[in-house]
Amino acid sequence: MTSENKIEIYTDGSCLGNPGPGGWGAIIFHNNEKIILSGNDKATTNNRMEMMGMIGALQWLHENPQLKDHLQNQKIIFYSDSNLLIQTLNQGWKRKANLDLWAKIDKHRAWLDINWTWVKAHAKNKFNNEVDVIAVSESRKLVSDKDI
Repeated sequence: MTSENKIEIYTDGSCLGNPGPGGWGAIIFHNNEKIILSGNDKATTNNRMEMMGMIGALQWLHENPQLKDHLQNQKIIFYSDSNLLIQTLNQGWKRKANLDLWAKIDKHRAWLDINWTWVKAHAKNKFNNEVDVIAVSESRKLVSDKDI
């Protein structure tokens, strides 16, 4: 899937209600390994969860001991179905909300060679669909059976 100097990352977020319980997921491919990250928040929005997927993956990159000294030499490709996030990162769209999360993204992406790539949601991209399932699953962990 990936070469030694290339990292591919798929991220997604989910929210049951907006605001409501939400979840995020990230799938990282590096050195022929597949790493899955996820998390949730009991009161959030879909955009915040989309951003948390990116932040979770970026934090993993910085905290991974194998990458610590070589991170700047890696080509990183992020895939997201959030056109808002991708266009903001690629085109410099104005940031109007979630400024706390934008600050975290900016901090962790500084000096990295990242290609921010949009993928169509719920289409034929296997890993985008898989990370969507992870994010929705994280959201559902916060909802009791009687709420479904």
